[in-house]
Amino acid sequence: MKRILLKSKIHRATVTNANLDYEGSVSIDPELLEAADIVPFERVEIYDVTNGSRLTTYAILAAPGSGEICINGAAAHLVNPGDLVIIASYAQYNADEIADHAPRLVHVDQCNRVQLNVAT
Repeated sequence: MKRILLKSKIHRATVTNANLDYEGSVSIDPELLEAADIVPFERVEIYDVTNGSRLTTYAILAAPGSGEICINGAAAHLVNPGDLVIIASYAQYNADEIADHAPRLVHVDQCNRVQLNVAT
C-alpha cells in the first residue's frame, strides 16, 4: 500500500497577481520552487489563508528572483492579490519510506523571499 503524504509546502506566501485571462496554473518564482522541491507542471494544492478558498492546479515558472505568486485562469476568481496562501505538494510513499520521510517546509517573508527552509 502507498500513502499520500505532504512532500513540501511554501508557507504563507503573498499572492502578487491574479490573471483571469490565462489558461490556468500558478506562476511561482523558480527560487521558491527549488526551495520547496516543486518542479514545473507539478500538481499543487493552494490553500488561501485569507478567505478559506482551496484549489488544485499546477506550477509554472515566473521570473527568477521576482517573488511572484500569480494565480492564473479561473482560480483568479477565488484568490486575490495580497492574500496569504499555502502552496502544498504531495507524493506517494511506500510503507518502508514513511519512517524516514520529512516534508520540506519553506517559510517566506512579505516579499516571498525564503526565510526558513526546513525538513521536519
